[in-house]
Amino acid sequence: MTKRAKSGNTVHGAPACERRGGPPDREVRCGSTRSGEHPDPGEPGQRVAFGTSGHRGSAFRLSFNEDHIAATSQAICDYRALAGITGPLFIGRDTHALSEPAFVTALEVLAANDVDVLADSRGGYTPTPALSRAILVHNEGTPGGRADGVVVTPSHNPPEDGGFKYNPPDGGPAGSHITAAIQDRANELLRGGLRGVRRVRYARAKAAAGSYDFLGQYVAGLPDVVDVDAVRAAGVRIGADPLGGASVAYWGEIAARFGLDLTVVNPVVDATFRFMTLDWDGRIRMDCSSPYAMASLIGRRDEFAIATGNDTDADRHGIVTPDAGLLNPNHYLAAAIDYLFRHRDGWPAGAAVGKTMVSSAIIDRVTEAAGRRLVEVPVGFKWFVPGLLEGSIAFGGEESAGASFLCRDGRVWTTDKDGITLALLASEITAVTGHTPSEHYRALTAELGDPAYARIDAPASREQKAALARLSPDQVNVDELAGEPVLDRQTTAPGNGEPLGGLKVIAASGWFAARPSGTEDVYKLYAESFRGPGQLARIQEEAQQIIATVLKGV
Repeated sequence: MTKRAKSGNTVHGAPACERRGGPPDREVRCGSTRSGEHPDPGEPGQRVAFGTSGHRGSAFRLSFNEDHIAATSQAICDYRALAGITGPLFIGRDTHALSEPAFVTALEVLAANDVDVLADSRGGYTPTPALSRAILVHNEGTPGGRADGVVVTPSHNPPEDGGFKYNPPDGGPAGSHITAAIQDRANELLRGGLRGVRRVRYARAKAAAGSYDFLGQYVAGLPDVVDVDAVRAAGVRIGADPLGGASVAYWGEIAARFGLDLTVVNPVVDATFRFMTLDWDGRIRMDCSSPYAMASLIGRRDEFAIATGNDTDADRHGIVTPDAGLLNPNHYLAAAIDYLFRHRDGWPAGAAVGKTMVSSAIIDRVTEAAGRRLVEVPVGFKWFVPGLLEGSIAFGGEESAGASFLCRDGRVWTTDKDGITLALLASEITAVTGHTPSEHYRALTAELGDPAYARIDAPASREQKAALARLSPDQVNVDELAGEPVLDRQTTAPGNGEPLGGLKVIAASGWFAARPSGTEDVYKLYAESFRGPGQLARIQEEAQQIIATVLKGV
């Protein structure tokens, strides 16, 4: 039984952000609940730490407050100077309570460093794909300095969290060499008491900032990537749930501009996210791939031919159909790839499919059936960026419901995950073929096999996680998996040779992959079998024994 979050005026005990028109010209404390709270750079949990999607944390744990944002913003300015980035910096934010004050602090630092900042002209929220698109359009069509961007978002994290991520001029998530430089400089500034941070008052920063119509420019370009005419002509009835996130105004604009039969099922923006059904552990998360978080929309699936959800920065998608409810992200990726390579005649003949190493092997079989090359990379969307940018990868997707694909004529659309276009694609599939993506997936499994896939977490100490991340194939003495000969043991990705940061073991009809969590004392175990749930359980059991043996004595 799903439960809705309780009503109230707090975000897990924190005062909700009440400033809707922007703060006055005074010092603004970002995310600090008590005056004078500062992170201790000597505590690992209180430092700036860039993961695959930027720095995330909570004011209550002193892992995300004004000091972090001031230091990180200055570090980005310093990086821009070293990298010779002289164009504008696009900046957007989502609907989390900490996003607005972090946005303010960032503006103050960027303005003090004479960065040409472009913020939303409507004063609204900015999805990650809209910012990626803005960077690419500027850098392709505008002479002069290259642009980059910042999105203030912790993605689908709980309401009390904040996040801050940087997109360089390629428009995608920053690579590890960039994030390491920014992270190290930010922590150096924290250790120095922020003495190296330049900053002006907000009134001056706001006056200096330029504007950009993220919503208008993004929506106007959608016919380049999705066949909205087919969706309108077929009269596909669509329900779109922004889950209280940054896509809220976008869906209404999409419906109006293209004349779609589209209902925004929940237009509410509330930093407490009290309208959400609780996730699997009783917490609030705007995770559009979770059947718990998406329970409200799943309950309305018979009202729409296609219902969709997005997380708070709209870089992820959730697809709900009347016949299947919420699709497993791997299932939708497979159906989307199969459809797109049948209906995108303008795509380069040699363009490949990109997938992460922990995504379903059904994608491998769909790609082979389409006569395309598979590019398998480690976890992280950043690995797809070069291929999408040059058109050598037509579709890049990951098991956590994030993907992007090329424009209909083969040009780049975004180099970051785009949950809006993936959601619209589900309606295009239905309009053009007369069948839902879930029906397409069932047809694929009848032809290519029906995999059972799952991810579980298993305990691991910090030392064991470090050892797992450093594994080499010759450290893994295993020749059989669930009764089948082992075909390969991988610690680097076959698509680009980059480290997985863990281990993948492959047999003929099943595989497992184990990699350490970056935030908890666990490792993530992904497993799949084309011989059913029973065989999957056996693979999981043997995988945990293999990992335990490898980590023994660490």
